[in-house]
Amino acid sequence: MRRLSFAAIFSYDFAFVGILVALAAALFSVHTSSAQSQQTPAPRVVGVLKSINGNSLVVTSDAGTDVSAVLSSETRLVRVAPGQKDLTGATALRSEDLQVGDRILIRGTPQSTSTQLQAISVIVMKQSDVSAKHEKEQEDWQKRGTGGLVTAVDSTSGTITISTGGIGQAAKNITIRTSKSTILRRYAPNSIKFDDATAAPLDQIKVGDQLRARGERNADGTEMTADEVVSGTFRNIAGTVAAVDSSAGVLTVQDAITKRLVTVKIGSDSTVKKLPSEIAQRIAMRLKGAGTGSGAQGQHQAQGGAGRGSGNGAPAERSAPPDLQRFISRMPDSKLADLQKGDAVMIVSTDGASSGSVTAITLLAGVEPILTASPNAAMLTPWSLSSAAAEAAMP
Repeated sequence: MRRLSFAAIFSYDFAFVGILVALAAALFSVHTSSAQSQQTPAPRVVGVLKSINGNSLVVTSDAGTDVSAVLSSETRLVRVAPGQKDLTGATALRSEDLQVGDRILIRGTPQSTSTQLQAISVIVMKQSDVSAKHEKEQEDWQKRGTGGLVTAVDSTSGTITISTGGIGQAAKNITIRTSKSTILRRYAPNSIKFDDATAAPLDQIKVGDQLRARGERNADGTEMTADEVVSGTFRNIAGTVAAVDSSAGVLTVQDAITKRLVTVKIGSDSTVKKLPSEIAQRIAMRLKGAGTGSGAQGQHQAQGGAGRGSGNGAPAERSAPPDLQRFISRMPDSKLADLQKGDAVMIVSTDGASSGSVTAITLLAGVEPILTASPNAAMLTPWSLSSAAAEAAMP
């Protein structure tokens, strides 16, 4: 894994911030009188422990700012387990038990600057605990996960129909059944980080969205009762490079379908890969053999699956085609500077506010044979080709 994306979906528990905020409120109420609680709440910072020197901490907040905090004999430090929603079961922690990389919420009083706090309370999720939880979740997504493109949504019955299939395979429809207990989350607009996914009702899921779910499947795999559903609106772009500005991290692509120019931003969380020519030829042959069409059905048939493993979360059948998603994720990274005008590319991007400008989740070069065989092939999906956080939790 190169980084912790939806390419390891969690750099930390996706509910971590909300949980710590709730925990901090509970902890703060223990330390304040009713009169004090009516005052302006103490500032807080949530982030990753960057360094520790004696009683001084430096935390890189989720906003990207370094905040320093000083511990005192009055500071209460507690350790909570990932997923814990209150302080029941929290254990006392010593400052010497803190380690770089731990997830932390600090409440404190401001000092000389806005980035300096005198710590009142510190709530900690140990990095080792989070990693263990992610590993367990990853195994569960592999065992009980499925994913694909949304073809229908029925808010009344709480069902979603998705279509999933491998290269050269017929599309398979799966009905996802949700209930009041199902966790529903959705990618934030213009974001390629799963950490930004937030709770969202069923009616926000739309036909054409990418969706991944985990839960209990029926015997023939045509239905799933979902424990968790994650969805997002993403854009697939296939075309040729019109211009490259590697210093600015931007390239211009002429969309093969719309014939319009699209500005594509390559950020720190974007993945750039180049497909070996022999692999591209094999994929092209499969697409020709499958008779991939130009409509939505053709896109479903050409799709490489919305997740890792077999593409639908179940063990791969012997007759199943190679897992393109996993193969691509294991290829070495390429650089934007390696691209030249006229190169063919396939891109999964955010569905930006402007149709003429997007942020790349994954850019795959070396795809000339594929686009020749099927210009509409929707083979890339954000779930397995984003930054490293997705890879750990939703393989």
